[in-house]
Amino acid sequence: ILKLQFLYLIGFHHTTVTMGFLDADMLYPSAKDQKNAHKRKRLVQGPKSHFLDVRCESCSQVTVVFSHASTVVVCASCSSVLAQPAGGKARITAGCSFRQKAE
Repeated sequence: ILKLQFLYLIGFHHTTVTMGFLDADMLYPSAKDQKNAHKRKRLVQGPKSHFLDVRCESCSQVTVVFSHASTVVVCASCSSVLAQPAGGKARITAGCSFRQKAE
């Protein structure tokens, strides 16, 4: 422990010291680890759900769809199915293009 304190005092960054089974940096987790973590276990809590702009393949009209939609979403103009519920996230119909809405 004295060696760790000495290295810290002389300016070595905390990730240069290996600590056996505690090699994971708990104070500064990677962005990849944060993205895969549960919404309540992240450093900054937040939902994994979002809104999508889905473009209908037949009429090219854009419809806003919730990523975790629990009902079937149909196009307002041509009544074709855009998304179907699949347990957690909604399954976008093949052929429909989509993008995540800006916040």
